[in-house]
Amino acid sequence: MQPVLHQYDLGPGVKAFSSTRHGGVGTGNYASFNINYYCGDNDADVVANRELLCQMLGIDEWHLVYPHQVHGDVVGVIDSQWMESLSPIEKRISLDGVDAVMTNLSGVCIGVGTADCIPILLYDAAHHASCAVHAGWRGTVKRIAQKAVEAMAGHYGSDAMKLRAVIGPGISLQAFEVGDEVYQEFEKAHFDMARIARRYRKWHIDLWECNRLQLVDVGIPQACIQIAGICTYEQHDDFFSARRLGIHSGRIFSGIMME
Repeated sequence: MQPVLHQYDLGPGVKAFSSTRHGGVGTGNYASFNINYYCGDNDADVVANRELLCQMLGIDEWHLVYPHQVHGDVVGVIDSQWMESLSPIEKRISLDGVDAVMTNLSGVCIGVGTADCIPILLYDAAHHASCAVHAGWRGTVKRIAQKAVEAMAGHYGSDAMKLRAVIGPGISLQAFEVGDEVYQEFEKAHFDMARIARRYRKWHIDLWECNRLQLVDVGIPQACIQIAGICTYEQHDDFFSARRLGIHSGRIFSGIMME
C-alpha cells in the first residue's frame, strides 16, 4: 500500500505534491489517506498513514512538518535549531496557530492541510528555500500568500521574480458560494471584485484567482505560477472536501521537500 500523490514539477532537487484520498488505511469520510490529527480521524489510522508517507519520502516522522492551522497569517520557520533543539512537545506548541511554514533545510517535508481551502507551495532554487501556505478565505483576505513571499525575502533573501509557485487543489469559483458578509470582507480588503467574484443565486468567490493575483502583485512572474485546476468539491472522490463530506472528514496534505 502506498499513498497516491498528485505531483508538481518545480524543477530538479525538489519534490512537491498534494495527497489524494487513495493509498491509505482510513475509512468512511477519512478514506483512505489522511495524516491530519485535528479533524476527528482515528489516531492509529493517522499514524499509519504518516508512516506510509514518510516511507515513500525516505524520511522519519520528525522530518514531516505539519502545523496546526487556524486560518490566520502566521508564517513559521523550520531551521536547524527547531529540528535539533526543541523537544517533540515544544515542536508541536511552536506549530500551533501557524498557517504557513518555510525552511531551507534538505530532507524536511513541510506542508499544510486543506479540504476546500487553497494550498500554495513556493520554491526558491537560488536560495534553497521553500514554503507551504494554507489559504482559506480568511487567510486569503489577510493576504497570507503575499506575506509568505515577503517572509521568504526577509529570511532567506528570496527574490519573488525567481520564485516558482503552485496553487493546489481547492474549491472552485463555481462551487464556492458565499454569503454577502464574506463578499464584503474581500471588498473591504480592496480586492478587485470584478476579477474574483461572480453573482449567481448568491456571490461566488474565485480563491484560485485571488491567490494567483496576490502572487503576481508581489512579483512572481505569471509563467512561474502553476494552478492545479482541481476543484475539491467536484472531485471529492479523489480529494477531501469539507463542504461535500462535512468537517468530520480528512484533509489533503500539500507538501514540499528539497534534496
